[in-house]
Amino acid sequence: MIYLNDRLVPEDRACVSVFDHGFLYGDGIYETLRAYKGVVFKFSEHIARLFRSASMIGLAVPMDPGRIEEAVYMTMEANGQKEAVIRITVSRGPGPVGLDPSLCPSPTFVIISGDFRKYPPRYYRKGVRIAVVNTRRNYRGALDPKIKSLNFLNNILAKREAAARGAYEAVMLNYRGCIAEGTITNVFFVKDGILCTPGVDVGILDGITRRMILDIAGDLGIGVREGRFRKEELCNAQEVFISNTTMEVMPVAEVDGAKIADSPGRVTRTLHRAYRKEVAEYIKRHG
Repeated sequence: MIYLNDRLVPEDRACVSVFDHGFLYGDGIYETLRAYKGVVFKFSEHIARLFRSASMIGLAVPMDPGRIEEAVYMTMEANGQKEAVIRITVSRGPGPVGLDPSLCPSPTFVIISGDFRKYPPRYYRKGVRIAVVNTRRNYRGALDPKIKSLNFLNNILAKREAAARGAYEAVMLNYRGCIAEGTITNVFFVKDGILCTPGVDVGILDGITRRMILDIAGDLGIGVREGRFRKEELCNAQEVFISNTTMEVMPVAEVDGAKIADSPGRVTRTLHRAYRKEVAEYIKRHG
């Protein structure tokens, strides 16, 4: 079952107009959330970011946060799900062909709830391969990465590059050649015991999992540095990992063919254990 605009409909009847500007121009926003044991993790933070993205492109979200939460749980219940990945999409809606947003009086609102499929355990035991690709991250003065937009062509081109090189994930640089982020992940590495990650001012999406990891590191007394880093620093790091809502903390074994000395390393393992503990405590409080 899919939640479309204001009701649940079967998947084969969940149709969006070919004149929807989300389809025609990528004009819209989205959020991906994960549910554990029937509890949607960090719901408020994701919805706050959804509304921030909407505000940044002048898009009116047609439901308030309370109604969205009800709709998300309704969709999960209709699909009999406890462990789920939820995608909330808001597009500009249908209207005549043309770029003017005022052509679209009614946004399209969609909730898709799918069963969570576990990542292969070997990814966490041995780490994954990543590649620093030639496709650059969008310049934030042209398209601010803080907007979680439906326009994903930049990321898709980077993903194609990584796949052609046999890598699990791509890492994009910004226009100045600094490490930015993956196609769907934030990037971390450990150097001299310090946890390093690109700062938001480099031009990245400020991931909710990213912020959690930095907060956890601070609580554990692990030194943290947010800043501007070059590819060489990533390749020569003691530990590397990537993160997002669904994968949590994923160790990296290889960057551009260069083996990472410690994968998964002590800091990576410590942070993932602490992350999972925070998830368990959140479920206990909200279950």
